[in-house]
Amino acid sequence: MTGLMVSMLAFVAGVKDKLASEKGATATEYSLLVAFIAFAVIGGATIFGNQLSAWFAELGDNVRAWRN
Repeated sequence: MTGLMVSMLAFVAGVKDKLASEKGATATEYSLLVAFIAFAVIGGATIFGNQLSAWFAELGDNVRAWRN
């Protein structure tokens, strides 16, 4: 075999190894999972935001009353 042929075979083998690697797929799956969790948190804060704000305000008033 010629040097060019060996180089081409090595290149093809390297490309096949990179395509067979699952590191990229795992990173993509984790990033999608993080994105879905972020959307859930944003959605929950949007839906329950006013109720949470009122609850924390009441909690703050109760804690302030304990100090006095």
